[in-house]
Amino acid sequence: MKKILITGAAGFIGYHLCEALIKKGHDVIGLDNINDYYDVNLKYARLDQLGIEKESASVFSEISESLIHGSHMQFIRLNLEDRNALPKLFKTYQFDMVCNLAAQAGVRYSIENPEAYIDSNINGFLNVLECCRHHNVKRLVYASSSSVYGNTDKIPFDENANVDQPISLYAATKKSNELMAHTYSHLYNIETIGLRFFTVYGPWGRPEMAMFLFTDAILNNKPINVFNNGNLSRDFTYIDDIVEGVVNTLIKDSKNDSLYKLYNIGNGKPVQLLDFIASLEKVLDISAIKKMLPMQAGDVHQTFADTSRLEHDYNYKPQIVVDKGIKAFVLWYKGFYNK
Repeated sequence: MKKILITGAAGFIGYHLCEALIKKGHDVIGLDNINDYYDVNLKYARLDQLGIEKESASVFSEISESLIHGSHMQFIRLNLEDRNALPKLFKTYQFDMVCNLAAQAGVRYSIENPEAYIDSNINGFLNVLECCRHHNVKRLVYASSSSVYGNTDKIPFDENANVDQPISLYAATKKSNELMAHTYSHLYNIETIGLRFFTVYGPWGRPEMAMFLFTDAILNNKPINVFNNGNLSRDFTYIDDIVEGVVNTLIKDSKNDSLYKLYNIGNGKPVQLLDFIASLEKVLDISAIKKMLPMQAGDVHQTFADTSRLEHDYNYKPQIVVDKGIKAFVLWYKGFYNK
């Protein structure tokens, strides 16, 4: 049994990761600042699934214990960049491992509110690194992003590619995280494992992501925005496959004994956006009203993960095909929103 800190625990991936680790018998302390980047009610609903009540979860710096899992699942509302409260949390719990999923998400929003990305993704991540350094945390797994690859023509994307030309501030902060982690691995012998996530989707997903936006619009007979006239492809990766990969990097030993590790974590099978929409239309049995739009600033044309490194080191094998994943999401969405 390990004592594991999950930051971003009220988020999409964070919530599912907490569930998976609890089932494996580990003690989980979840952290989230529950910001209003998207509907906070969805975040509180995820926490409720973990047995964390909204009344206590909404108070900063107060530890909540799960009504379902007891002391095996606890939660605290904190900002990552809080340089007083976060070190106190590390001192109190003496974590075995840390998984940093908390970040200001979204490529397009980084154009509107760049300061939020520096506060959370740079200053917050530095605070996490410093806490790991001073409180003897030997393994830090953290979220990077496929966005670091930019608009490269070299596909599939592999971890040895040059990623020095990000096309959004969000991507730049994720690349910065990788560089910061490398420095702390080198200087302080901390094992850091960066995961470049590729378009994650599934039940409890974020409302501003394509899967959610498309489903909501189609069911409400509203047009969907199809950027670059549909000439995009994404490596859609189902949440269960993502979580299995993250769990393995957290609790299993790798075949790679390097302290600094970096992996793509995706499905390895990109899907054309229009094909993805067609699959969703088939599941919903409704034709989408498509509003064709030009390319959005900061967006990339395609994502395609080479996951062979993660497969070799941690036996990562994504299983869920897109059609099955879409059905699972739609089933959750209709149930959650009483559609």
